[in-house]
Amino acid sequence: MNLGQAVKMAWKSIWGKKGRSALTILGIFIGIAAVMTIVSVMDGMRQRTIEQYAAMGSGTLNVYLWTYAWDEEGNDISRDYFPDLYGYCNTQSQILGITPQGEFSALVSYGTKSTADMRREWDDYGRPTGDQPPTLYYVSDQYAACNGLTIARGRDLAWLDIEKFNQVCVLGPKAAKLFFGTADPVGKKIRVDGKEFLVTGVYASTSEDGESGIYSWRDPENIIVFPYTARRYLGGEKPQEFIVKLVDSDSADEVKARLEGFLRGLSEGQNMDAYVNSPSEWQQYKEQALAMIGGVLAGIAAISLLVGGIGIMNIMLVTVTERTREIGIRRAIGAQRSSIVAQFLIEAAMLCGIGGIVGILAGTGGSVVLSRLMYDGLTIYPSVRVTAGAFLLSVSLGVLFGSYPAAKAARLQPVEALRAE
Repeated sequence: MNLGQAVKMAWKSIWGKKGRSALTILGIFIGIAAVMTIVSVMDGMRQRTIEQYAAMGSGTLNVYLWTYAWDEEGNDISRDYFPDLYGYCNTQSQILGITPQGEFSALVSYGTKSTADMRREWDDYGRPTGDQPPTLYYVSDQYAACNGLTIARGRDLAWLDIEKFNQVCVLGPKAAKLFFGTADPVGKKIRVDGKEFLVTGVYASTSEDGESGIYSWRDPENIIVFPYTARRYLGGEKPQEFIVKLVDSDSADEVKARLEGFLRGLSEGQNMDAYVNSPSEWQQYKEQALAMIGGVLAGIAAISLLVGGIGIMNIMLVTVTERTREIGIRRAIGAQRSSIVAQFLIEAAMLCGIGGIVGILAGTGGSVVLSRLMYDGLTIYPSVRVTAGAFLLSVSLGVLFGSYPAAKAARLQPVEALRAE
């Protein structure tokens, strides 16, 4: 019996028991669909993670300084260490720039628009609802360089703005649209806690459609930045978070070590704690967490495949019992044991292969639907590698779990098989 005949006989057997065959492949179908959906969802999470860390700026280090010194009345009298950091970083050839990123709260208004009427609220999918108030930062003139931003209109903050305590600010594209709509904000004044600040420029959007796609407390598109010396007018704590932009991201470890050494020297005998980290470290931690989650989900899918495989073995054992007389006749007229094994392995592989194909179609549909729901319109299709792997896995399961029934069929003695009813 050649391969073509074996395939035809397997198909005839499967088609002749359509209901039983459909129930048999159900476990394989569910398992393959679950595996493909899980892999695609995890890929989507990784893409979002990469986008979020890319928005933080590639080739950057984050520096955190905690200072603590108070007078008898509880006023903060700790030293401002940013000038020391600024001076050090601007002498290092591997550092492109440094900026504080001191977040603070204030009431911002222009015309009838006011942050007093805005709330940070999100829907069930993590998307903002209504007007979100912008995030306010105290920064240096190197903020744009450190965050990969460019000016779309007007001008950026300058060192003179910081040195002269100028009451100026620069808006992110979403903040500009929030307060000014389609009008040009440059040259206009907004009120921040009742004090007027001149808008000198607007940053360009970092995405093609003007939407960052990142919905969090710190939307990089919805910001207003002020010279860090504006604390004289607006108050707030000294900036504790700083971003250091590197010329080459490959030098991150070396620069981090040098910067930590400088900070240790700076903190000796002072009321200060310091910490330096790279966003890539957090990305590695998140990758590890995603891998753990993916492992758990893959384990659940594997259980489904195992159950499906056991179902295949069970139905093939039933098939061997039903076709014992047929096997005896074939053995009596000279069929080799290898032909009997091949026949039942092909049938088991076809059953699982059909389940795999249906599972691939369902998994592809599930990947598209879940990715659109979870990632705000991002459509993720399973890769060719994942699709091919899923099909090969389903066929392999058929061969694996069909091996025992096939071997049992091949071991039947012709005389005993012919006596079977």
